[in-house]
Amino acid sequence: MKKPITLGVVCLARTTYDYMAATDLYAKIREDLAHLENVSWEIIEELVISQEDGIAASERLARSNVDGVVCISGTFHLGHLVLQIQNAVKAPILLWGLPELPYNGGKIRLNSVCGVNLNASNLYKSGVDNYTVIVQDKIDEDWVDAIRVIRAMKSAKIGIVGYRADGFFNVGVQDNLLFGQTGALVDHYELSELHAWPVSDEEVASRMTQLKKTFDVSSLSDFQIQKVSELSAKLTAFYSHYKLSALAIRCWPEFARDFGVSPCAAMSLLQSEGMLLACEGDIDGALSMIAHAALGAETPFLFDFSQVDFEQDFALFWHCGVAPCNLWDGRCNRSLDTYFAGGKGVTADFVLKNGDLSVLRLDSARGGYRMFLQKAQAIPMEKLLKGTYMKAVFDRPVKEVLDLVVDNGLAHHSSVVYGTYIRALEIVARLKGWKVIQ
Repeated sequence: MKKPITLGVVCLARTTYDYMAATDLYAKIREDLAHLENVSWEIIEELVISQEDGIAASERLARSNVDGVVCISGTFHLGHLVLQIQNAVKAPILLWGLPELPYNGGKIRLNSVCGVNLNASNLYKSGVDNYTVIVQDKIDEDWVDAIRVIRAMKSAKIGIVGYRADGFFNVGVQDNLLFGQTGALVDHYELSELHAWPVSDEEVASRMTQLKKTFDVSSLSDFQIQKVSELSAKLTAFYSHYKLSALAIRCWPEFARDFGVSPCAAMSLLQSEGMLLACEGDIDGALSMIAHAALGAETPFLFDFSQVDFEQDFALFWHCGVAPCNLWDGRCNRSLDTYFAGGKGVTADFVLKNGDLSVLRLDSARGGYRMFLQKAQAIPMEKLLKGTYMKAVFDRPVKEVLDLVVDNGLAHHSSVVYGTYIRALEIVARLKGWKVIQ
């Protein structure tokens, strides 16, 4: 499900142009907007023409706490109007120009594009960069989705249990930088609190039944099955209690030692239900999954670039066994295994399904944030390894992708989802002033 947002809409005009035609066009636009998924609208129904109209519209939108404002240039209009709105609302703006109507009596009727040009120039020269420009009949739904991502980040509460994994300096974050760039807040919890979280016998029994139906658990002991079931129940209750948007977990080296099993298998199960769980204390990785989920992408998860084959031109997207179990390819044996941590690993083992992929990494470095974006495709492969993995081919040589990752010092985790989710994120990066690595 896409992230719910609230958007404001105004239509700007001037009576020296065909404002009656703009009124009719605006009515049709409002009908179209009503069909967008999970958008609440604060609509200024009358044309905004005078400075007084602009002040009234601005105050109303500010009171409504909108996440973004759609400013339609119904005709050319006063330059004050968008500046008044921006000054009051401080939210991203879509400057929407309408295609010109057929001439009537030799006079240009809307001059809408010139109005958009005026607004863009006024904003730019005022040092305001959070605007996007379109000239078309329909709203840009990628811009709407970009606002969803910005809203999701701004309202995010990211938990971290423990700390980042030992030696993984590159996934560490500076909490105030994260907040300043995105609005997301981080809360810290101890591993011992999660391990001791109270759950009922019924909750554990339900998770055990689910595990046995989902995975081949024949290689596990009763103790291991019990602990994975118990942890699944604990994580669910913990996540819900703290009202988390995502949770990053220090999943090694202490977790298996102190709890009895690693969290990988439980994470695979719970991520299939929509929980956002990041390995190895990777908060930026969790933020990347939040962004993907805001777009309506299902079950994002983190992977490593674990192998590249330059001759056959593919990459292996692998991790130790945490990918959402609903993404199984349906052919191989979907099992749980204990191949690491002295037999306490308990990871999911399966090949992921085929399909188009979108890759995202929101990554902090050198005092700022940047965004890594790629398109790829998962293609069939046999189950040859422990853990969860897929063979991925890009729409460019894999060496070029690897060079982008290492030359820009990107962290070794990225979020991946099935489907194409690229342009909305490019708009997010532009609105936030982030470099896109692509």
